[in-house]
Amino acid sequence: MLKYSKQREAILLFLSDRKDHPTAETVYSGIKKDFPNISLGTVYRNLNLLAEIHEIQKIPGNSGPDHFDPNTKIHPHFFCTQCQSVLDLDLEDTNLIPLAQENFQGTISGQVTYFFGLCPKCTQ
Repeated sequence: MLKYSKQREAILLFLSDRKDHPTAETVYSGIKKDFPNISLGTVYRNLNLLAEIHEIQKIPGNSGPDHFDPNTKIHPHFFCTQCQSVLDLDLEDTNLIPLAQENFQGTISGQVTYFFGLCPKCTQ
């Protein structure tokens, strides 16, 4: 059983209603006012722990830092190649595991779908 942590709870709360997939540095900046003694290392450790226990998703950065998503359901992400933002794509059924499993003799236990290009802000 995982020991309760006020800092971890604050990190989850900070992420809970966000759609912008913040980096660890953004999370750190966002909770530092409530936890002035927290270190960036503590934020990184807690984010990685939360990802390991499937409370959040860790999204590897395209060519930069990792991003974190409170939505743990299977859904595709869009990476902007210009500003490095990460956005959710609202698509109907994106679970490709059943289709992939039909042509694969092993066992598929997960899926990640990424799209790349320019986000709406960078397109303008």
